[in-house]
Order: sequence, then structure tokens, then C-alpha cells
Amino acid sequence: MRVKPSPRAKGKASFFPARLLGVALLLAGILLGTSACTEKSPDGNITLVFKHSKLFGDPAAFERLLARFERENPGIKVKDETLPSSSDEQHQFYAINLQAQSSDFDVLALDVIWVAEFARAGWLRDITPLLPAAQRKDFFPGPIAAVTHGGRIYAVPWFIDAGLLYYRKDLLAKYGLAPPRTWDELVHDARTVMAQEPGLYGFVWQGKQYEGLVCNALEYLWSNGGGVIRDGRVILDSPANRQALGFMRDLIARYRVSPPFVTTLTEEPAREIFGQGKAVFLRNWPYAWRLFEAPGSAVRGKVGAMVLPHFAGGASAATLGGWQLGINRYTRHAAQAEQLLRFLGSASAQKDVALAYGFSPPRRSLYHDPELKAAAPFLVSLEPVFEKARPRPVSPFYVPMSQVLQTEFSAAVSGIKTPAAALAAAQQQVQALVHQ
Repeated sequence: MRVKPSPRAKGKASFFPARLLGVALLLAGILLGTSACTEKSPDGNITLVFKHSKLFGDPAAFERLLARFERENPGIKVKDETLPSSSDEQHQFYAINLQAQSSDFDVLALDVIWVAEFARAGWLRDITPLLPAAQRKDFFPGPIAAVTHGGRIYAVPWFIDAGLLYYRKDLLAKYGLAPPRTWDELVHDARTVMAQEPGLYGFVWQGKQYEGLVCNALEYLWSNGGGVIRDGRVILDSPANRQALGFMRDLIARYRVSPPFVTTLTEEPAREIFGQGKAVFLRNWPYAWRLFEAPGSAVRGKVGAMVLPHFAGGASAATLGGWQLGINRYTRHAAQAEQLLRFLGSASAQKDVALAYGFSPPRRSLYHDPELKAAAPFLVSLEPVFEKARPRPVSPFYVPMSQVLQTEFSAAVSGIKTPAAALAAAQQQVQALVHQ
């Protein structure tokens, strides 16, 4: 009885406005619909409800995976239910229902930035025993850091994502250029090609005021030795960060390799520009590769991908994305939910998801699996990118922190504020959040 897939009494509350709770609870009822309660059915089976976002691709593949779990675990059935595609709407759904101590779902897929918030609120079961230290070594470090709060594990990494640089390998080869290792080399290469190929943009990326801008900006800050929080201290207002944020503005205003409208771009518009053959470089996520290599693509066979550049003396860094699997603290069937987490987090199940949907597994060992290497060579080539992937600040206050960073980074990139003024304002506001 499975639908097709597509991801408080104790503890402190999440950052969900109390004044919206009445309306939000009504929304929760609509979203829950006819969701099954996790009680035993007349045939004696326990039904677990698994909430997640849509997995884009053939739903039959995921149905087969869950059917295998049911065969291997007699007496347990799984009803998977998809949530709206918007990450914000999913967060709202979880916040409403978990704050109300709902047990209407058992296992939930979590954005990488939510785990610390939900753990602090007391909404997730501590699953540290499911991932003992020896097993954690098979996972990339970024996802493990993202699911850890207060030294305990609250979710199992499901699949990983990270920022990378796409480039027109045909154009670089045409003008005798090597893929750039540093940001300065990217500017040089972009300007060289633009001078010979009128009408091309040099470098497009996600510059709109939203979470994607934070992901982009952090990659510049980190690759210059900066960041947001280090050893519990807010370090936003630093020379390294001022230089990095200033360089983002210079890409538009000084070097003119990024068009002014880059400050309006999200992932898909940026991908479409590059995919139409109108840009030399693109910062985006791994999902774009399949689209560039699809039949009829204007850039099919012309694209390369690599780790993002860095500043002189710095090191390449990619912002970690992806989804994790947690257990609702209020589930009536914790033991069975743990069985499902063990199964979905296993190398075998993650390999099946990678083969069916192209999602990158968070386990290192799978990048040396012969079948996966043969079927998805691009995916396994991303191992160096995922090794360098870093989580956004792992904090229960990340959601309001991100709102601050989005506003101030956008002001600097758009030229409304100087990098120094934007970072000084961000420093003050983030300090107030983390030290409350």
C-alpha cells in the first residue's frame, strides 16, 4: 500500500514563528491528508510511514528497493509519502508536526542543514549506536559532521551533493588554456575566451538573495582561509572574508566576466545559460551533468567538471548539500524504524539509489565499486569533490543565521554595501544568534 515516491514536551523549539502556528496546523492537516498511523494492520503487520521529497526518475526503482526491505524484514510494511518539492515547505511541515509531537510518520528525509536544529529541539531520536565509529569511516567527513550534534549522531547520510565547476573543455582547448586551479586563473581564462568569442558570458553562478548565494559565497570564503564560525567563535569580519567577498563583486563590476544579472540567478537559470552554450564557466551541483550530456544538448560532449578554484595560498572547498535520514522521536515503532534506517543507509541500498536516480552516495567505498564505476563514471569521478565538501555551519540556529548571511552577502555582491560593511553587520547579528 505504497504511494509512488519522488525526501514537544522536551527540548527547545525550532525557529518557527508561534504566531503562524494556527494557520500552519491547518496546513499540516492538509499535507498529512490520509496518512496512515503507524499501528498494526489487521494482518499483524506494522506499517512505517516514510516522508521524503520526490525522487526524480522512474518511481518503480524505489518501490522495488522498499519491496526488498519488506521481504527481508517480515512483518514490516513501508508507506512512503512525498512532500512538496520546496525545501522551505518541507521544513515547515516537519516543524509544525514535530512540535505537535505527531507520530503520523516514522522516518523522515532531512536537508543537510536541518539536523542540528531538529536535534536541539528534541525531535529526532539519537541513533549513535546505528553508526559506530568504525562504520563512520566509510562516509565522507562532511556528511558525518552534518548529522552530528553535541557529539551524538541524529541521522544517517543518504546521498551527498557538493558544488563544482563546469567548464567548456572545447573552448579552453581551442585557446590553449588549462582548467583553472585558482580564481585568478578562472578570470584570466574567461576573459581570454570572451575576447575571441563575442556574445559569451565568462562565468555564471547563483547570485540571487537566497540559500544558493550562501552556498556560493562560503566556497569563496573557505577557499581563502576564511569562514563563518571557527572553534565556537564567529569569524565573519576578517581580512580573508573581506577579500573573498570583494572578489565576488569584482567578478561583476571589475573583471566583468560575470554579467550584472548574475545577482538574479538561481541554479536552473544559470544552468540553462551554460547549457545553451552561452557561458565558459558555471558553478552548479552535480545534477546538471546529465542534462548537459542528454541527447539534443547544445553542449553535449563539450563539458568538463572539476573541483572549484581557490585563492592563492588557499585550498579548494565545496559547499555540502544532500539529504539525511532521521527517526521521528515520537514514533510508536522505533525498533522497526531503525531497521529501515539501517537498510536505506547500507552500501547496497545506496548503490541501488545511485544507479536508479544518479544520486551520489555518501559512502567512500561505493566510488570503487566496479558496477557503479562502469554505469556512472561521472558520478564516481566526483570523489575528490566530495572529500573536500564542507557543511554549512552546523548549528541549531542555522536557519535564522542563513537569513542574515543571505541579506548581507547579497548587499555586497550587488554593490549596495562594501564587503567590509556587510561582513561587520553579519558578524554582529550572527554573534547575537549563537550566543543567545
